[in-house]
Amino acid sequence: MKKHYVGSEIGQLRSVMLHRPNLSLKRLTPSNCQELLFDDVLSVERAGEEHDVFSNLLRQQGVEVLLLGDLLTETLDITEAREWLLNTQISDYRLGPSFARDVRAWLAERSFRELANYLTGGLTYGEIPEVIKSISVETHDANDFIMKPLPNHLFTRDTSCWIYNGTSINPMAKQARRRETNNIRAIYRWHPAFADGAFIKYFGNEEINYDHATLEGGDVLVLGRGTVLIGMSERTTPQGVEFLVDSLFKHQQATRVIAVELPKHRSCMHLDTVMTHIDIDTFSVYPEVVRSDVQCWTLTPDGHGGIKRVSEKGLVYAIEQALGLDQVKLITTGGDAFEAEREQWNDANNVLTIRPGVVVGYERNTWTNEKYDKAGITVLPIPGDELGRGRGGARCMSCPLERDGI
Repeated sequence: MKKHYVGSEIGQLRSVMLHRPNLSLKRLTPSNCQELLFDDVLSVERAGEEHDVFSNLLRQQGVEVLLLGDLLTETLDITEAREWLLNTQISDYRLGPSFARDVRAWLAERSFRELANYLTGGLTYGEIPEVIKSISVETHDANDFIMKPLPNHLFTRDTSCWIYNGTSINPMAKQARRRETNNIRAIYRWHPAFADGAFIKYFGNEEINYDHATLEGGDVLVLGRGTVLIGMSERTTPQGVEFLVDSLFKHQQATRVIAVELPKHRSCMHLDTVMTHIDIDTFSVYPEVVRSDVQCWTLTPDGHGGIKRVSEKGLVYAIEQALGLDQVKLITTGGDAFEAEREQWNDANNVLTIRPGVVVGYERNTWTNEKYDKAGITVLPIPGDELGRGRGGARCMSCPLERDGI
């Protein structure tokens, strides 16, 4: 069995999970996109083509690309997994016992590929056979959703994040994304690539209500050398951070965690939208958010099963101490104040590092890409005119499963 291990943000990337957008994007409309956490509707064909360019570029760089749709389809081939997912995603409490039972029975007869499409792309009342009757059917229109689409599966980074020898299967902050976690849980539990269970599940794998303890992978940077950097954002709470940190220390997978407070607004939804690690001593940052006065703490084991917390004088200083660096270099978003704000909105700072000093980013962010180039960072450009409308760049759209340490 292959070893799932992510030892850093910048070591050689070996295996990654992506999700090619499909039915879920077709179902984004001007009237529902805000509720589904998109700012705009996308050209589905074009978004798919752009995603293919991204996948192929990674393959050309020697990275194994696993597609979530394929993994889910293969997982559904396992009876126990299929039953668990149907019971979880089409629960009695969601639809009412008799209607849920009928919908589950009909879905169980679909092909695994078709079922995977419904589980990611949603299901409407108009798609089920007319013989299925219920008060719900009689009180809904054909285009109403029995199961809402999950367009944010595109951002595989958030639903789970691999940290050293394990993964956190994240309790998502927004209702529109919570069902994503169940698809991932099923894959990690039953798919042959993961079923040997030779990895730690740090957090988020229990069937409970996590309440305010939410966590999303876009806020988690595995800096390497036993350090993890976590942003407390619009989506990741101090409660969620504490659970993850406690588990990392208990399993002796990290020696320190740096926690940083972020503004709670959409333009910096996750830490990785304003900061990514691109070379041993180099970070890309949006200076309007990652300021010198940002509040941050270093968390370490206290030796008695608890967590020791020290307030740091600055984020850059905390990172230098953790990684044993003399000086961290920051490459700020390019252009004047207007251009920088626009490029940050289009994910100029959300790049995916393939190996030290080589990153994938949207070609449209010309000012920032030029700064990377001048600093000796190689940018492998991908088109993002459509994908970028989802407010996520190459890092957001990728969940590393295997990556070298530093």
